[in-house]
Amino acid sequence: MSHAYTPGLKVKDFTTVKKTRILPIPGEVHVKTGEFVSYETIVASAYVPGGVQMSNAAAILDVGPSYLYMVMQKKVGDEVKNGELLGLNKQLFGLIKKEFRAEVDGTIEMISDITGTIAIREAPVLITRNAYVSGKIIKIVPKMGAIVETSAAFVQGIFGISGEKQGEIMVIASPDEILTPNKIGNECKGKILVGGSLVTEEALNKAVEVGATGLIVGGIKKDYINKFLGYELGVAITGKEKIPLTCIITEGFGKINMAEHTYNLFRSLEGMIASINGTTQIRAGVIRPEVIVPLKEIEKNPDDEEERLPEGMVLGTLVRIIREPNFGAIAHIKSLPIKPQLIETESKVRVALIELEDGTQLTVPRANLELLER
Repeated sequence: MSHAYTPGLKVKDFTTVKKTRILPIPGEVHVKTGEFVSYETIVASAYVPGGVQMSNAAAILDVGPSYLYMVMQKKVGDEVKNGELLGLNKQLFGLIKKEFRAEVDGTIEMISDITGTIAIREAPVLITRNAYVSGKIIKIVPKMGAIVETSAAFVQGIFGISGEKQGEIMVIASPDEILTPNKIGNECKGKILVGGSLVTEEALNKAVEVGATGLIVGGIKKDYINKFLGYELGVAITGKEKIPLTCIITEGFGKINMAEHTYNLFRSLEGMIASINGTTQIRAGVIRPEVIVPLKEIEKNPDDEEERLPEGMVLGTLVRIIREPNFGAIAHIKSLPIKPQLIETESKVRVALIELEDGTQLTVPRANLELLER
């Protein structure tokens, strides 16, 4: 009998991590194969052409398009600053003045004597891609970037917000404690804070206030996230939130103790630099929030040369539900019916009979489950 494969959350004391770091458009690569890099090393960079602002200068200056050049103070190719006077038309012996001013920094790209339009090209924008993790460049992607490899401790969370950050691991609470503001002080600046079964909205704000870069905790309540962000957050995809703190939830929504193995691993990594990313996508193309801690001084175990994937679901497998209404709940597989079954959406899918920790049994689509890998 074959088993459906469901990717599980990984908590690895030691594994090989490869990160592809590429630009969204072609540019210049700044590293070489075999080079050792820091997480902050710029791997590649590119200039994105600035946008073009079009303005009907003739109408603003109250002249015909063919006379526009007579009242312009600047010509094609000139650099201009936001607010700078570009055109001036004096009427009624100077009693009335019509002005045209730049609304952006840039270069005049066009002055049309047919439409009366002026185009200002904004300055190019430099975009960069750093290594994200400290490690070795193992492959160059020409004009786009590189692949970085590192030996590291690796932890996946079930949910997160905000994107890539780095900082020193600092454990501030036990696995079963509620993380409150009094546990967060000025010594947490620049740190990735770890611990607790639940983080409060006030603690999130305190972490931002003191300048922490990350927070890793067992559980959180949805309304705490919404109040912290100031808007309703969907769980389909995250990571673009404009906040200075990346938050990673290791267990689920609500008050849930951080798993003992996960907590003990973080305790052993305290004081080390971690790279974290809260980006989460639970639909097609699952993306999990992650914590990567490069381990420079540990000798590699040959058994970890290639990361092994779980074989799949079998009876007794520990799983986590990744869809509402029981998002984050942990259960064991009780039965795996062979034939697809009809679900509420009127689709026929392969399902699993699971038993929650409180003994409740549910039938759920296998696609709504992920293996817990400890």
